[in-house]
Amino acid sequence: MSDIDIDADSNTQLLLIAGESTTGKSASLMNIRDQQDWLYLGTEAGKRLPFANKFQEHKITDPYQVHEAFEYGIENPEIKGIIVDSLTFLMDMLESQYILTAADTRSAWGEYQQFFKHMMQVLVPTFNRPVIFTAHTRSDYDESTMRMATAVPIKGALKGTGVEAYFSTTVSTKIMSLKELEPYKSDMLTITEDDKLIDVKNVFQTRHTKKTTGERIRSPIGFFGVNETYTNNDAQMILDHLNKLYNGE
Repeated sequence: MSDIDIDADSNTQLLLIAGESTTGKSASLMNIRDQQDWLYLGTEAGKRLPFANKFQEHKITDPYQVHEAFEYGIENPEIKGIIVDSLTFLMDMLESQYILTAADTRSAWGEYQQFFKHMMQVLVPTFNRPVIFTAHTRSDYDESTMRMATAVPIKGALKGTGVEAYFSTTVSTKIMSLKELEPYKSDMLTITEDDKLIDVKNVFQTRHTKKTTGERIRSPIGFFGVNETYTNNDAQMILDHLNKLYNGE
């Protein structure tokens, strides 16, 4: 495995789970350990998680409540992790509540960008414990490359770099047939009896393939082997993998 330079101000337990609707983003949170010590910040109009859980759930009705939650977590070391589900709805909420209603929309779009940057460059690193964001993706045809480009939609000046640039680890949720998964055998991919009954499996895609070069999947060099291109859609497993990489635990 290649040596990786770690920025002292980075959060090495930061994960973006991105994908289309109903592909298993929220379900991938089911195996998070010590759920009672995690803040779950739901931004999607009160949508409930698809499994019984013990998270400290908070319904976000104002985007700045997310900043306040990070500040609370920073001040309280007993909080073991924070989940924002989803980043897409969070930024849409910011636009509808603070941008479209602003008297000076040009200045407001600058605040939109600073909201995101402050969260990612100040609050997330200062919290310095596991943080998971989910996000919806959109696919558009890119005429310059003549291929479909898939990314988390974002507006304003952030659109150029994309939100994925702020994450060192981004996985994509997919529903794959068991036949498609046959070449990928590893300890990180388990085919269950339930999977066999329906002949498909919800997975994380961790590396690019020839058909998915237009997606913004990313991870530290050497983090996933070729045989680990598809893994169980298990956020805790990815966090454990990150912890082993950076901390040897």
